[in-house]
Amino acid sequence: MPVSADRARELALALGDASEAPHFHRVAFRTPRKTFATLDAKARDLNLMFSQDLRDFYCDLAPHAFRPVPGGWGRMGATRCDLEAVDEATLVPALEAAHRLAAPKARMR
Repeated sequence: MPVSADRARELALALGDASEAPHFHRVAFRTPRKTFATLDAKARDLNLMFSQDLRDFYCDLAPHAFRPVPGGWGRMGATRCDLEAVDEATLVPALEAAHRLAAPKARMR
């Protein structure tokens, strides 16, 4: 079942220390350290800020729902998720993985 833009927003904001901020024509979801996803509610897509390995994993896992963002961002790992084609069971771990990458680094004592 597709994920609505409102539901994607709820899922992103449910992650620890996540906040929302405007980002050009999109909405950015970020940790205190950096952005982990951006949402375009009108286009019904969510860009996830993955590593290259995670990009490849999700694009292989669900090629109908995930593909690299065109250009340089995609080469660095940014991945477009089509909310019309993804189910919540696939989206949640993808959001969690992007969120973990953006989490503040643990301090060494």
